[in-house]
Amino acid sequence: MNENIVKRNELLAQKVIKGLESRNMTGYYAATKEEALAKALELIPEGSSVTMGGAMSAREIGLVDALIEGNYNFIDRDNYEDKRAAMLMAYDADYFLASANAMTNDGVIVNIDGNSNRVSAIAQGPKHVLFIVGMNKICGADIDSAMKRARNVAAPINAQRFGLDTPCAKTGACFDCKSPDTICCQFLITRFSRHPGRISVILVNDDLGF
Repeated sequence: MNENIVKRNELLAQKVIKGLESRNMTGYYAATKEEALAKALELIPEGSSVTMGGAMSAREIGLVDALIEGNYNFIDRDNYEDKRAAMLMAYDADYFLASANAMTNDGVIVNIDGNSNRVSAIAQGPKHVLFIVGMNKICGADIDSAMKRARNVAAPINAQRFGLDTPCAKTGACFDCKSPDTICCQFLITRFSRHPGRISVILVNDDLGF
């Protein structure tokens, strides 16, 4: 990554972290994927039950592999014949791993979901939620800019990734569709955490996820 982009991201991350703190959430900055992995494992005690909602960013920093190989109770829904049962386990987990479809630069987190298991667990249930967020997800200070990124960048790419028959998968742009395959079913805006210490965000100076 260009050194000027790296420096800009370092400065912007500090602004985002201050915004998170004002919203009763905790932010951390990691210069590399390796630093992000180390911080995540520092935050998650051994023996914890951990699950996730398909966060690509957690996989990209190596966190999922580390949890599977380590002394953790990692609940991988792909290993369950009854996917719904695995999803329900998330609500009683010690840690839920997530990412953001977009974030404002003052700490508001935006996510869109199709099945809604991810956004529902972020909102309530697991004792802790740990976000892994690449600096490519950071938008302006207004929620509209974050929503536009979530709908016009993250949603079309994810629709293509899952092979869905939606207008955005075919054109790369949001049509505000009501297709049976739409993944824009539930929108979650996380602007404050009522419970201190529940939500943590590791900002990674890299392009992660979509």
